[in-house]
Amino acid sequence: MSLGSRGSSSSSGGGRGANLPVEVWRVVLAYLPLPELGRCSLVCRAWRELILSLDNTRWRQLCLGLPECPRHPNWPSRPHLEPSSWREALRQHAIASRTWSRHAHPELQPSACLHLFRRRKERRVWQVGSGLELETLRGALGVAGSYDRVVLHPGVYEEQAELVLKVPVEVVGLGRLGDVALLVSMEQQCPTARLSNLVFMPAWFTTVVYKMSSGHVQLDNCNFEGAQLQIRGPGTCHARFCSFSQGSSTHFLGVTLSLLDSCDFSGSDSASVTVEGAPVTERNWACKHLAALARITTSWTSPGSGSPAGDTLGGHSGATQPPVATITLEDWSKGETGRRGGGGGEGVCQDTVIEDGWSDSAPSEEEEEEEKGEEGSGQGNNSLNYRLAHSHHGLSHLLRPNQDDSPSLTPEVRTLTEELQRDPGAQALVETVQGCVLRRCLFRDGKGGVHVCNHGNARLEGNVFRGLTYAVRCIQNATIVMLRNEVCECRASGVFLRLSAQGLIADNNIHSNGEAGLDIRKGADPIILCNRIHSGLRSGIVVLGNGRGSIRSNQIYNNKEAGVYILFNGNPVVSGNHIFQGQAAGIAVNENGRGVIVENVIRENQWGGADIRRGGDPVLRNNYICHGYSDGVVVGERGRGLIEGNHIYSNKGCGVWLMSSSLPQLLGNYITHNRMYGLAVFCRKDPDGGGTREGGQEGGGRGGGQENFHEEGELLAWEGDLDSEDERLSARRSISTALVEGNCISRNGAVGLYVKSSEPLNVVANLVNGNRGAGVAVLQSSQLTRLVANCVHGNGRGGVAVERECRVELRGNGVYDNGGHGVSFRGDGQVVENDVVGNRGYGIRLTDSADVKVLRNRVQPVQGCGIAVLGPAKAVVHDNLVFQGHPGNVKPPLHRDPGNDSSALRNNSVLKHSNRTCSSAPPWVLENPPPRPLSDRPSSLPPSSSSCHPSHFAISMTTRITATVESGCHNNGSVFCTIL
Repeated sequence: MSLGSRGSSSSSGGGRGANLPVEVWRVVLAYLPLPELGRCSLVCRAWRELILSLDNTRWRQLCLGLPECPRHPNWPSRPHLEPSSWREALRQHAIASRTWSRHAHPELQPSACLHLFRRRKERRVWQVGSGLELETLRGALGVAGSYDRVVLHPGVYEEQAELVLKVPVEVVGLGRLGDVALLVSMEQQCPTARLSNLVFMPAWFTTVVYKMSSGHVQLDNCNFEGAQLQIRGPGTCHARFCSFSQGSSTHFLGVTLSLLDSCDFSGSDSASVTVEGAPVTERNWACKHLAALARITTSWTSPGSGSPAGDTLGGHSGATQPPVATITLEDWSKGETGRRGGGGGEGVCQDTVIEDGWSDSAPSEEEEEEEKGEEGSGQGNNSLNYRLAHSHHGLSHLLRPNQDDSPSLTPEVRTLTEELQRDPGAQALVETVQGCVLRRCLFRDGKGGVHVCNHGNARLEGNVFRGLTYAVRCIQNATIVMLRNEVCECRASGVFLRLSAQGLIADNNIHSNGEAGLDIRKGADPIILCNRIHSGLRSGIVVLGNGRGSIRSNQIYNNKEAGVYILFNGNPVVSGNHIFQGQAAGIAVNENGRGVIVENVIRENQWGGADIRRGGDPVLRNNYICHGYSDGVVVGERGRGLIEGNHIYSNKGCGVWLMSSSLPQLLGNYITHNRMYGLAVFCRKDPDGGGTREGGQEGGGRGGGQENFHEEGELLAWEGDLDSEDERLSARRSISTALVEGNCISRNGAVGLYVKSSEPLNVVANLVNGNRGAGVAVLQSSQLTRLVANCVHGNGRGGVAVERECRVELRGNGVYDNGGHGVSFRGDGQVVENDVVGNRGYGIRLTDSADVKVLRNRVQPVQGCGIAVLGPAKAVVHDNLVFQGHPGNVKPPLHRDPGNDSSALRNNSVLKHSNRTCSSAPPWVLENPPPRPLSDRPSSLPPSSSSCHPSHFAISMTTRITATVESGCHNNGSVFCTIL
């Protein structure tokens, strides 16, 4: 059957050959050339579907058999991956191949009649080679007319002087790539030209083999060996399937638009591609066609879900999907139950003894004796009618029914589409195409990839950067757009931005680099969205030297140093990221770094989830900091910042660790289910004085700092980039006392609030609830520690324990239902207007060298004395109201050891049960005022504090509390977490 008879059949596919199997038709049609396949696809719908089904056979053969460019469509970065459609790849190749000649429009004849009979001018083909009519390239270019084709036969063509292209021409090498080599220097002075299947090598007098400043040039399937390509605006260039090796490079100066598609760059001595200068305003005829080609991109996908950045590009195992397994609360609880028998990494989670003779996990000898006495008496606390009700105190709203559960779900990272919808500025960068566009290129085994400088513009899509010193440098007010690239195995930082550079870096896979994945400094301000930044030998992202940036919805994991490291006045916005499984801190803010760090999920990091030291002053708000192998938040020496509204839970160390020389604000955080202390305020010098710990070294977290680009002599003096410290603090309200306010410190494995400090501390309106150790333990406090309007409830040991030589003021607190003494005081201070009710041991116990004023408190113990002055303690106990505890309690409500003449007990009231049974006695209530802490701000509070619900805190950024420390412990490090 002939094609003609088949074509004359009906559109339903009828005819004499209708019964032939589809497989037979495919065999027949596989022999047709490209024009015939196109005609057959127009016969009917059935034929069209049949032609389209030849994608992996005939269409693939036609695409790979093109004489101009026989490369695989995914060469050079992913030749192992099949294109989505070979037919579409062939179509795009045909469109690109005709772009260079779009300017060829014959002159219109003056007469319409003559125009109808105009003969089309035929292109001449000039054969050049040894033994032919034309033997030199210069001679062929001298005789060629507009749009003629010059075919160079195999051989080496060398010219001793520069060649000038004055008419549009196509120069094609005959045979395989490498058979035709040019040792020339060419300058284009015509509107358009095309060079195909050629090898360019530098002439003896220059390394520049091709240059132009106007018009358009198309390069197909060419090799450049040790040569340079120069394009100056308004000229344009379209290079496809070209190879630049042995130190070859391209230089674009002021280009409006150029396109490098599927090119291979290797062995560069400097940057492979340099883009310099702002795009010129003048545009040539090719810009419209190049813009159309540049906009042909794949649909947007989230990182790791089908986009090139999510694939294992080049077959590298480093570009794996991010681990998603997380530690659940049940897993943490199992670890807590079995920790005493564990070893290795669990060693730091054993019974924690910070000071000799004091353990938060074991009761004192006196407490043991009291407990035994209570158990032997057979008087339980099942009878509740003698208890004082206290459930309606000012912080009762924090004792919600689900308080035993840490957050079950953390927010998911947003997709790139969602981020672009929320950010019109980023959307505009995606949609704008200008400058130099590099797409599907491979940069490997050289010094530099792409260098954009001096107001230049570049756009990078789907490229692979591998084995370079650096992948991308963007400096001097340049703008860069990076979409779906892979950046790996760089010896220095992967992407480096400085000197007010800006742009969009989105949906890239940046991994396994020797320094930071991204290095932002000196006023650079990029938008960084939805990237995977992982497996780096240093930090994931470093922001320093007044660098800024918006870092959103990235997955940053498995880096050897901090996931995000901010220092030397770096001030980025870090939001919505997942920072996990790092081998050091999740986010580190050091050396006067700043930043706004909000709504991130920081989990499973080896060191602190957030680590703030040496003048670091960030805003840390509404983050989820969980499942870490050390502390949740560490505020080290001279650290500052606003730490507000965070969920800090299920960390194997402390929830929050504060050094005495730090001055943070902790407001409205939920610090729960941490294996050690909830909040520890600690002053201690590490043995080496430098804050080191096993596995890391001081200063190791520079993440691509002074070591970056040392071979170029760029030992940057970071300190020279800093603003004056006096200027920074001039606009801020200075304080001298750290503030802990409105936090929920609950269900932690040891003491809720542990203080061993040499500087003052204000603890205001916090809920300290259900911790396994004491609620509050103050072991060292040479300056005044103020505990005001807190609720200390239901902790496993005592409520508040104050050790010798400590200065502590307790005012307006509610201390309820703790497993030991309500308040145990051995230091100096005041206990004023507190409610101490329902505690298992004494209500208020003063002993040893205590020197205390106990005024206007309401006290009711379960067993034991209400207020007891033991030993040589000095106390003034005035105007207190003491309620008798259990009716069977035989211990006196007020007790003072005989012979203690230095204490005064006056004007105290005692309410005892009547001789009637407890069930018939009227219930006692706490009224006038109601149970403490009160819902209103106590009159004694300083104006900077508040006792609102954590979610109601609102502190102006311009009045954030920051201060310098004039004295105290300035060279201390945490024994659990030290910055890199």
